[in-house]
Amino acid sequence: MITVRELGPDDWVTWRDLRLAALAEAPDAFHSRLADWVGAGEDTWRERLVAPGRYLVADLDGKPSGMVIAVPPDENGVADLISLWVAPHARGTGAADALIEAVLGHATGWGAVRLALHVVRGNTRAAALYRRHGFVDLGLVRQPDGIVEHRMERPVAVRGRA
Repeated sequence: MITVRELGPDDWVTWRDLRLAALAEAPDAFHSRLADWVGAGEDTWRERLVAPGRYLVADLDGKPSGMVIAVPPDENGVADLISLWVAPHARGTGAADALIEAVLGHATGWGAVRLALHVVRGNTRAAALYRRHGFVDLGLVRQPDGIVEHRMERPVAVRGRA
């Protein structure tokens, strides 16, 4: 069974363990590097979990198995989905789908009109997942750190509108 829950600062160990696993297992999928976070102390991890956004974890049969961050919308009504990762043992179980749906739920609650994300060029599995959820590729973007990504967006259902 998959459940999604929100983490707060007191859940820093769970977030740390998942984030370090993600950076070790998929180093090319993120802007952060494992070396940037390996020595981070408790205060750093707690601070991360109070930054703007919702920090979500998917539990598979009670075990933390995936993570994502839902970022509130900007002045144009565009919310962001960032840092989605699912552990190899939980891929294909619906954990990623549950995390995406949770982010969409937050975006809807915030009144966002669009949900955006970036996928590193070459990460075809992630791009296919997002296309299944209605995201459209808007083209390549070169980030300041030199990483080239596909920007993808989809509309968000607005509460009170059909």
